[in-house]
Amino acid sequence: MAEQEGGVAGPRSLALFERACSLMPGGVDSPVRAFGGVGGTPWFVSRAEGAYVVDADGRRLLDYVQSWGASILGHAHPALVEAVREAARSGTTFGAPTEGEVELASRVVEAVPGCEMVRFVSSGTEAAMTAIRLARGATGRDRVVKFAGCYHGHADALLAAGGSGVATLGLPGSAGVPEAAVAATLVAPYNVVPELDERVACVIVEPVAANMGLVAPLPGFLEGLRAACDEAGSLLVFDEVITGFRLGRAGASGRWSVRPDLFCFGKVLGGGLPLAAVGGRRELMELLAPTGPVYQAGTLSGNPLATAAGIAALELLTPEVYSAIESRVGELAQGLEDAFARAGVPAQVPVVGTLLGISFSASPVRDFDGARRAAEGGEYARFFSAMARRGVAFAPSPYEVVFTSLAHGEDEVARTVEAARDAARELASAAAR
Repeated sequence: MAEQEGGVAGPRSLALFERACSLMPGGVDSPVRAFGGVGGTPWFVSRAEGAYVVDADGRRLLDYVQSWGASILGHAHPALVEAVREAARSGTTFGAPTEGEVELASRVVEAVPGCEMVRFVSSGTEAAMTAIRLARGATGRDRVVKFAGCYHGHADALLAAGGSGVATLGLPGSAGVPEAAVAATLVAPYNVVPELDERVACVIVEPVAANMGLVAPLPGFLEGLRAACDEAGSLLVFDEVITGFRLGRAGASGRWSVRPDLFCFGKVLGGGLPLAAVGGRRELMELLAPTGPVYQAGTLSGNPLATAAGIAALELLTPEVYSAIESRVGELAQGLEDAFARAGVPAQVPVVGTLLGISFSASPVRDFDGARRAAEGGEYARFFSAMARRGVAFAPSPYEVVFTSLAHGEDEVARTVEAARDAARELASAAAR
């Protein structure tokens, strides 16, 4: 099939988007999907398998979005599909306790040191919202410290200086959020340990920032947060919605051996279905209703289809699988670095385990200010379009990361690197004009 103009949307996707815009705000159900950060019109996905998605016009794209990191095994993995199919035979939702919830909870508790109990919810936003409420209930304090560029979902109090889609849209927060909702939210620069006092209930952080590109914690940052929280009597919350079960079974906390008080999990945990969780120390978790005074509830929490997919995913995520993905990520990073260097395009390709980032910057990005400067030049949008025209789909935002799955093999990496060489030369040529 011939490449579509701009490499983004074919006639069927264009028609669907036009219709969607008349029925849904912006034509999408999540802002970043509208391609505002890269220009053009989004393609609509019809189906997916392994490392690929197929759009509404029949175009096959090598996919590095992988449902924003949820599909670590690749799209439509047979074991996960079968697990969901088998669970659905017994019913799709009950609003009652199920054995699947217990089994998945036991796997999480076994895998993550310091996570002694979990409460399942349906999204990362719910997990972060619950963690904040729990921290406030446990400490009797109001203030929350977050970091510029870290995204913790769209709860009112956590939208201040968020990354991801908020950064892509150029919004400081959101209309409709009253000043009172963020009055107790303090924003600090990432990779700098803030001063805390007795008014701070908790510090919430992405242990590896993955919503402002990919920014690793500098040596001593996470350890410094732990020490500062201990001194002030505040709780430390790790938002591991992205890093949990992607950087290994113990996530980022296991990788850096820093143990938070509370965790937020999502994405990989649900095997690609809507599922997330808040977890932590037993004495904190038991403050949640019905055993404690901190209220939280959800009709679809612990959905049987999602817990079945999550169990199947965790069973497949062995050390060998993580090693295989990390190896592919390393090969991809080396190939991308070489492509940019050959073309003379200033770019950074940071890697943390199975995560990879691309920032068009002459120097490494350490915080949100650096990520914003790298994004403002527009090189990522041009690179995105150049890759899309060559059949390779990266995230439609300079603030997201590259998600490689187990299904991305040597051929996929080689194809990506070849496309990147052409794309980098295209960027260099445009810059010279």
